[in-house]
Amino acid sequence: MPILLSSAAFVMTLLGGLVADRVGVRRHLVLGVAGGVMLGVVAFDLLPEALSASPLSLNGVPLPMLAFALAFLAIHAVERSTGMHDVHEADYAAHRHASAGVGITAGSALVFHSLLDGIAIGAAYQAGAGLALAVGIAVIAHDFTDGFNTYTVTSLYGNVRRRALTLLLLDALAPVVGATLTSLVRIPGGAVSVYLGLFAGFLLYLATSDILPEAHTSTPAPGLTLTATAAGTLFMWFVIGLTD
Repeated sequence: MPILLSSAAFVMTLLGGLVADRVGVRRHLVLGVAGGVMLGVVAFDLLPEALSASPLSLNGVPLPMLAFALAFLAIHAVERSTGMHDVHEADYAAHRHASAGVGITAGSALVFHSLLDGIAIGAAYQAGAGLALAVGIAVIAHDFTDGFNTYTVTSLYGNVRRRALTLLLLDALAPVVGATLTSLVRIPGGAVSVYLGLFAGFLLYLATSDILPEAHTSTPAPGLTLTATAAGTLFMWFVIGLTD
């Protein structure tokens, strides 16, 4: 069952990335949806799950929230130190991000997240087939957007299509690998919750600092883009509500 469920996640991830690859002139709408989806994943899935998984705190603040703030500040420091957005507003629409490596790093983080999705499916199966099915449905439901975001974030930073497709394939394979290796990989609950907090901070920074500003740059229909962002957020609320 874990392999079958992760194989379905493989297909959905590829489908999401291929849709992102074919959008053409409607890129601003795709980016708007991606930003909303990432906000929804952070607010409705990653942070609640991280907080419920860890009772530990430091100086009165839950460890996942400290990890969340750390990741947000860390990626901000990387962007500021590389001067990636030191451009005039009039030049913003035409510029290409100078550091393709940031796109590779972002895509790789999504691949790692997908690997943990597969591990979650396999670990749930060890506790019972019913729990594995519920976890598998949740993973499959959001893996379309995982593939979509992997391709979008990687290509956003100026990486060629071949690199974006390579990371998309790795992202699709990651749940299968994770589910297969679950018997060899054990992640303590506290470590998982800190990881979820870190990943939430990383995603929220990318959504607010890069993807949404890019979506609203020289768009012919700002209202449609804003609607697309809201739709992406509401979609994740609906999906997570169904799979909880």
